[in-house]
Amino acid sequence: MSAGRIEQKLAELGIALPEAPAPVAAYVSVTRTGNLVITSGQLPWVGDKLVYEGKLGGDLNDEQGYEAARVAAINAIAQLKLAVNDLDKVKQIVRIEGYVHCADGFRGHPQVLNGASELIAQVFGDAGKHTRTALGINEMPLNSPVQLVVWAEVED
Repeated sequence: MSAGRIEQKLAELGIALPEAPAPVAAYVSVTRTGNLVITSGQLPWVGDKLVYEGKLGGDLNDEQGYEAARVAAINAIAQLKLAVNDLDKVKQIVRIEGYVHCADGFRGHPQVLNGASELIAQVFGDAGKHTRTALGINEMPLNSPVQLVVWAEVED
């Protein structure tokens, strides 16, 4: 069986999808209702380790935050694949909710979350154009710098 269009795009970008990260508490990592798939909050895991930890504007700079958001987006794509098995079934990335762990005074939330948004657009093309919320928060689970929730419309 050959790789689909989205899998080929990931390969062109040098991205090997990881196994979808397991939940760290009492919830599921991804759920589907009708043609809507929603991920739980995705962190920048690589294997069983967060690639970055800490607050943007304190422990981390914008570039590190951007990369953390990109890694979290890769994990979100892995969750979508877990839900539908074939990423070519993703009809539209509807929304990304992004949470940025911030030091006081940090205002670069949009630039950090562009790490996720730009990757999603590269991978899914026009179907990757999405709405987005970018929020700064004072504390984050596991001291993660970012957390993403992705909403996608899929087809059977």
